[in-house]
Amino acid sequence: MLKDHVVLVTGGGSGLGLGVARYCQAAGAEIAIMEVSADKAARLREEFGPGVLVVQGDVTRLADLQACHDAVLARHGRLDALIGTQGIFDGNVPLMDTAPERIDALFDEIMHVNVKGYVLSARVFHDLLRASEGAMVFTTSTAAYAADGGGVAYTASKGAIRSLVGQLAFEFAPHVRVNGVAPAGIANSQLRGPRALGLEAQRQSDIPKDAFLAMFQSLSLMQDLPTAEDHGPLYAFLASRHNKIMTGQTVVADQGLLNRPVLTRKA
Repeated sequence: MLKDHVVLVTGGGSGLGLGVARYCQAAGAEIAIMEVSADKAARLREEFGPGVLVVQGDVTRLADLQACHDAVLARHGRLDALIGTQGIFDGNVPLMDTAPERIDALFDEIMHVNVKGYVLSARVFHDLLRASEGAMVFTTSTAAYAADGGGVAYTASKGAIRSLVGQLAFEFAPHVRVNGVAPAGIANSQLRGPRALGLEAQRQSDIPKDAFLAMFQSLSLMQDLPTAEDHGPLYAFLASRHNKIMTGQTVVADQGLLNRPVLTRKA
């Protein structure tokens, strides 16, 4: 699928991003990974070796993105696809349980990573992707389509990404395809909580596996909880030159979650 493609994955140090990066490499891509955590960046270098460019940097900082742009250009001479997977969660804390004085910091933190990071990435890497007639693939969530996939900050941020995909597809056409993927539950998700609420040490994977699986199975039509790698084929297709038919679209990868029972319920 991705033979002769150069693919950059932002937020690729763990969870969804790491699974997608692994899949893209297995599908034939030369991959590069941008990761904010120094520890995760070091582990990436150990796993992938010197053949894979790993750039430590923050997607919310223009200088870091420009440094990553220059490193990709120096190593590969081009870029065929940008896959954005970075994100943080808000702990699913209801608005009325959030202290008013913390709302500013909460929205700044969530929106900077979950939205601004994609906007800056799109601006910085547009020149390389226009030159290659390439693609951008961003990560939103089923929280953009239905309530209770997060709190107000996370839900608002994922809805913003969904809209951003459409706007950038319009602005960048016909030279750059822009699409999104909206996952639901992911096994061993590494989304962390916000510092603004004192939840930065918490990960979605901290939820006991059996409890998370039981919750997922009670809501979804498909009963196997997908891994990060299971999402790889969607990202790979949208990132590839094989995609000649889609731009401005978001693939809702929800395992039937949004097709919930209305008049009947499972025994």
